[in-house]
Amino acid sequence: MTAPEPSDIPDDAVELLQTYLDAEHGFLSWLDFTVDRLDPGRMVATIPFDEKLTNPTDPPTVQGGIASTLIDVVGGIVLRPYLTDPIHDDLATINLNVNYLRPAAGDLTATAEVVRAGGSVGVSSVEVESRTHEGEECLVAVGQGAYRLFRS
Repeated sequence: MTAPEPSDIPDDAVELLQTYLDAEHGFLSWLDFTVDRLDPGRMVATIPFDEKLTNPTDPPTVQGGIASTLIDVVGGIVLRPYLTDPIHDDLATINLNVNYLRPAAGDLTATAEVVRAGGSVGVSSVEVESRTHEGEECLVAVGQGAYRLFRS
């Protein structure tokens, strides 16, 4: 069986996805999750730094679960164009692996890429960048997710 090709992504997909997430996904809305870019096989999204998302350290660092959430969400959304109906079909996380590389002290920006979108399982890899306390922009976490693809 040949792996499915991604659907074309409409020019207004980022705006439509952002509007949907803001209205329908309270948790991501609370995190101020922003869709920056969506292309076939690649997605970029950001969660801005906010004191409410930090560990009680001095200076504050972003709690690791925020990076994990970002990896899970963008890792799944990047696979949607590979579904039969990207809007109405569904997917669910099967496995999520996150490796934390260094503390994050700024906005978290994740870039996800599709590794494989098979008949029923998709895999994506994600890199998360942020600013460190030293002011350097660098990789702070990497992850990989496996997702069950429910196609109509």
